[in-house]
Formats: sequence, structure tokens, C-alpha cells
Amino acid sequence: MAILVTGATANIGRKVVDHLLARGATDIRALTVDPRKAALPAGVEVVEGSLRRPDTLAPAFADVKRMYLAPMPDTAAEALALARAAGVRQVVDLSGEPESWWGSVGMAVEASGLAWTHLWPADFMENTLIWSHQINATGVVREPRPDGATAPIAMDDIASVAATALLTEAYIGRSCALAGPEILTRTDLVGQLADALGRDIAFRRSSREETVTALAPTMGDTAPWYVDNVLYGFDPRPADLPTTSVPDITGRPATTFARWAADNAERFVGV
Repeated sequence: MAILVTGATANIGRKVVDHLLARGATDIRALTVDPRKAALPAGVEVVEGSLRRPDTLAPAFADVKRMYLAPMPDTAAEALALARAAGVRQVVDLSGEPESWWGSVGMAVEASGLAWTHLWPADFMENTLIWSHQINATGVVREPRPDGATAPIAMDDIASVAATALLTEAYIGRSCALAGPEILTRTDLVGQLADALGRDIAFRRSSREETVTALAPTMGDTAPWYVDNVLYGFDPRPADLPTTSVPDITGRPATTFARWAADNAERFVGV
């Protein structure tokens, strides 16, 4: 019986495929919109389809027992109904707490009647790439809350947890809150990025309007939503974040932000 990875060419889904292979999985099916551009490893079965279009999913679900579900709130319930009818029994979903932006995905999973594991990640380390334009253009990061803190997690670590959960029944019925190994403020993040890039980067407290303007070149029309719903939603020093969640589940250390920044420094250059 195959393991299906939806969104298999997206940021996290692609890494889930790699981690399944690294753990010895051999019957992996990857769902992607354009198989010709998928560039997935040899031995991975590539199937065309999209969670946005449930009518394309039947071939992907055939002979599948377990699946990784990428977050797609608008069509999650319909896709899950099709999955259950096809014989899928277990789903590992990327979602969030019920009251969060992605919470409806997890609720749809539970309503489907499938065995489930929820992955509820903290802020992605990759989200700092939204600063790339202003770092290059001005050497300054503008945001409203310098002391806003979280424990950011690398997408690769989320994928590693997903692969672990797909290959066992140990996490069925669990909501896994995932975070990185350190609680860091926004100014901490900027400082570690400066070290990784080998240059001075200042943090400047800014108004809502100034922040939206600074983020618009990388975020476009989503900048106002991000400022209002994410940046103003940070709680200072959240002591209850599960900073050992990744090693507890995968058995390997979580990626530090300093390590991630050093490995991804080139992504901030020349944008």
C-alpha cells in the first residue's frame, strides 16, 4: 500500500518525500500539478492532480493507506471524503490550532473519520525571507514589535516529523505542536541574519503603515494581512512553546536559526 504525499513539489511536501526515502520507504506516490516539472527522485511514483481540484484525485488515492495532507482549507473536506472512500486509513496533516488560520484543515480531518495526526508548527524560519528586499535595499528591517518572540522552525524539520508520523501508528490521535529549539525575538532573528550574511542589519520599530510599505515588495497584497494578523499577534517570550518537539519525535536535533541562516544566506542576496 502506497504512502501519498500531496503538494509533493511544494516547500514542505517535497521535503517529506526526501525524508520518507531517507527512512527507507519504498512505495511513495507524489501528487503534483505538473509531473513533467516535478523533478522527484527515481522510484517515486508521480501522479498528476491538485487538492484544489478534487475531481483530479481519484488516481492518486488508489491503493493508498497513509497520506500527508498539505493545507488546503477550501477543499480539504471534499478531498478527505474521496480519500476515505478510496480506502485511505491514516492522514498526517499540516494545520493549526482550531482557532488559527489553518485550523479548519484539522477540523475537516477529524470530521472525515480517518485516523489522524495533526502537525501544528510555529513560525517558519523561511518566513524571514520576506525581509530580503528591505535588507538589500536599505540594510534595515522594519517591524512594529521588536520584542515579539516565537520559536521558529525550519520547514525541513516539519517534513522530518511528518515522515516519522507517516511511518508509524504511534502518533495517531495526537496534535503535535512543533517549534524550533530556541525562543527568539525579532531583533534576535535580525542579529543572527546579520552574522550569517556578514553585514550590518538594523532593526527599526515602525508603524503599521511603514511596515506594510517595507514588506510590500516581497509580499504584495498580502502584506497588510500579515502585519495585522501575524506581526501584531506575537506574544513576548512565550514560555510554553515546545522547543524539544522535533528531537522528541524524530530523534535528531532540531535546526537552529543560526544554522538555517548560514545555510540559506544566498537566498537573501541580490533580491
